[in-house]
Amino acid sequence: MASQAKGQTLLYVGTFTGAPPHTYGKAEGIYLYEVDFAAGRLRHRQTMPDVPNPSFITLAPDGTHLYSVNANAEIDGHPGGALSAFAIDPNDGTLTFLNRESVQSAGPCHVSVDRTGHWALSTSYAGGSAAVLPIQADGRLGSATDVIYYTGTGPHPVSQQGPHAHSVNLDPANRYALICNQGLDRVFIYLFDAERGKLVPNPAQPFAETDPATGPRHLAFHPNGRYVYVINEQGGSITVFSYNPELGTLLTIQTISTLPAGFTGQNACADVHVHPSGRFVYGSNRGHDSLAIFAVDEALGRLTPLGHQSTLGQTPRNFTIDPTGAHLLVANQDSDSIILFTVDQQTGQLESRGQVAQVPTPSCLLLA
Repeated sequence: MASQAKGQTLLYVGTFTGAPPHTYGKAEGIYLYEVDFAAGRLRHRQTMPDVPNPSFITLAPDGTHLYSVNANAEIDGHPGGALSAFAIDPNDGTLTFLNRESVQSAGPCHVSVDRTGHWALSTSYAGGSAAVLPIQADGRLGSATDVIYYTGTGPHPVSQQGPHAHSVNLDPANRYALICNQGLDRVFIYLFDAERGKLVPNPAQPFAETDPATGPRHLAFHPNGRYVYVINEQGGSITVFSYNPELGTLLTIQTISTLPAGFTGQNACADVHVHPSGRFVYGSNRGHDSLAIFAVDEALGRLTPLGHQSTLGQTPRNFTIDPTGAHLLVANQDSDSIILFTVDQQTGQLESRGQVAQVPTPSCLLLA
């Protein structure tokens, strides 16, 4: 949960900037907007330039610092990408660059911060790895204390030619780390050693599997902590797991399509979020260019389809729901747009408020 500068709602936007290998990127860095939900508009406050490919961003638990990946094949004269640290001005939310540290692997694509605020965890798609970096008292990053390199391939002939680690999330107790490996059809489970900054394979269950060639990408915990929703990039689906917080184990409950019946086009799922009420789950489709909407059976965790909402743009890579559950913002990467929706909190359906900002190749939205 992030702090708000002077009580205002802020939106940080991660992007692709065009640095190799993401040469299609058009942005300058990280963008900051002030959000006026009542009026349905964003006001630009800052562009933080010269941040190479900040395609995923996250906040420290106290909202005083922001961390981004640098999704590069190499950076600062060495192979592999990095994480960057920024201080947040408490008065207006603007960013000041602090430092950048290597993750010792190419193409970092996800970053999270543990609940103590002492560790940043990241995954690298191209390098097929996960890393843990310490966060110093002043918010700067230190050298990695742990790096895990995966090996192997999956059955998908195009998208699983390597072990693509795609996201890392800590459970609500900060005890276990779950890593979606899109290239291996596995969600790896680790005991998180918050004293040493280490990831220890969970002896009770080192990994859970999704269906072959589905490509688990991102996940979201239900607010009750008993269910995990994994969106599968190639499978066009969400896999529902029950979660045992004591053992850190996952048990498959259901796999359900994110696409309408009869859809035959190309599609790649991207992001998944649970509504703050716990009553709805949303997943993004790139290709069908929609958000799939599901009702949650809170007694069983299972999902029931409620339909689809066009994102009014191309390639919805990432989206976010405000803490009240009343608003949803989606980033359409290939149409350079951010679209605002209101959420019917009784039905879960979305109503468009229209485009609220034009941002080059937006890839991640972060409300503060």
